[in-house]
Amino acid sequence: MKNTIVKVLIFAAITSGYTQSSYEKFKKLSRPKKWWTIFHPFKAKKALVISLEAKRVADSIRKTNLLDGDHAGGQVDAFRHSYWMARLNEEIGTSAARSLGRAHEKENYLMYKKQRLEEGIVPDEISSEMDLFNNEVGLTLTEKGRKSPRKGLIYKVINAITSGKMKVIKKNKKGQFLTQKDLVIHTDSLKGKWKNNKCLVSSDYKRK
Repeated sequence: MKNTIVKVLIFAAITSGYTQSSYEKFKKLSRPKKWWTIFHPFKAKKALVISLEAKRVADSIRKTNLLDGDHAGGQVDAFRHSYWMARLNEEIGTSAARSLGRAHEKENYLMYKKQRLEEGIVPDEISSEMDLFNNEVGLTLTEKGRKSPRKGLIYKVINAITSGKMKVIKKNKKGQFLTQKDLVIHTDSLKGKWKNNKCLVSSDYKRK
């Protein structure tokens, strides 16, 4: 019975306007994102477009002095996730957006298990906690069906970050990870560990 349901859902996902090229992309998704796509076949296309948009906008912000320029645990990282969720919320609603964010973090755990990189580093528990927290903030910045002007939304997200409403991973001015007691965490001690001594701080934290 379970296998029959899965086959029906896959068929529905494939026949809901997916091109051959889209199906090839579907096959390359991680297991958590495949399941999300199967259960949200009519929202998957919008989610893909918005995901690419969020990355593109975050890459542009990284090149400015509006945030700290750090795309792996810093303010730009927080921006990417919160903007992504804010835009998804406008287009597909809170529940679907949140579940996609969670699927992404499950994917990151699988990447950690395989020791694969995300944004240049291997994912870990603290980065996942940061992402999920910032996702939730992003969801509060918009409403389904009410599209905000893009520029206005960008600055809304930036203001939330610079006012400390989100989370980043604690680092010093050299970009080294710090413990709660401001001790430098050597990179060798982080290898192969999901749990470590990194910690989260508010997104307006000033690096020393």
